[in-house]
Amino acid sequence: MSAVYATFGLAPAMRAGGVLANGVFQVHRDFVDFIVDGRPLLFQLSDLDAVSPLASDVPPAIFTAQVRSLLLEADAPLPGGRYVIYGCPDCADLACGAVTAAIARDGDDYIWQDFAWQTDEHADLELNGYHGIGPFRFQGDEYRAALGSLLREAAEAPRRRVLLVGARVALLARLAAALRTIGVGADITDDVDGVPADELRAYGAVAFGRAVGEEQRARIRRAFTDAGVDVTYVDGLAPIVPLLVAQIEHALDRSPLDRRRLTRLVAADGEAGVEVTSPCRVQLTAYRLDRLYRTHTHEVFDGVLEPGRHRIPLDAKAVKGEAFVVARTSGSVLVEPMAR
Repeated sequence: MSAVYATFGLAPAMRAGGVLANGVFQVHRDFVDFIVDGRPLLFQLSDLDAVSPLASDVPPAIFTAQVRSLLLEADAPLPGGRYVIYGCPDCADLACGAVTAAIARDGDDYIWQDFAWQTDEHADLELNGYHGIGPFRFQGDEYRAALGSLLREAAEAPRRRVLLVGARVALLARLAAALRTIGVGADITDDVDGVPADELRAYGAVAFGRAVGEEQRARIRRAFTDAGVDVTYVDGLAPIVPLLVAQIEHALDRSPLDRRRLTRLVAADGEAGVEVTSPCRVQLTAYRLDRLYRTHTHEVFDGVLEPGRHRIPLDAKAVKGEAFVVARTSGSVLVEPMAR
């Protein structure tokens, strides 16, 4: 198959971390995704929990080596001129499986072809090839400019640190511990007066507990504004740690809105409305507080959805009283209170 020209670009992306309904912690990862013909390449694959080699938390020397490798300034890491395009978000071990492709030069152009799922040094294209993807031919100038910008620009790294403000110190401590477990730093405070601007710039989000008054919120917002720091503010919906983690994960998502898989969540009238932009696995979890403020967790849906809008019935017991719904894909998470 001859390679046809395609556009090449890069965009911020995220592997959403979180505390899952079964108690498992899923690590947060920020990375740069490949945009082919205006769409994330990851979305063109089967629903896949993976990140590109251009992850923000790898050491600078390794990140630079990955970029230069994709520019073919170094030997291919795998036989047959093959390169890892997406790998395991937890360990990056080839044994866990990775999407690879052969990358080569043709004159001034770069060609990505023979995409495959690979678990050892040799790819079996017949058995594990992605036969409907590629080959792609990228114009050299566009390709080098996109990847070269990662080397030339001292872009600000994603600020994976959150400031927690609230009255319930024990709850905040549990929330901070959960966030740190998934790779997001967290600090607890009730005031930021006198904190140097350089320290405030370390935060990507500020999360307020329900008991925090408007005067205290305004004072903290003003401190960040005066320091010239643009952060996302999160109003905690309920004292439920997995729910708050999901809210914070959404706040830390820096990927462009038009390049996300999960774009809409509505929870009302006993059902959830979900919109996705490409085939993907969607998990819906309902959290509710009973009259004694005990937390109840219900997994209400787990399945693959096709692109478009979907209406998913919810078990009445799962959303009785004060309830909230979390929708999650591998790359994003949305949270909504159950409307009555």
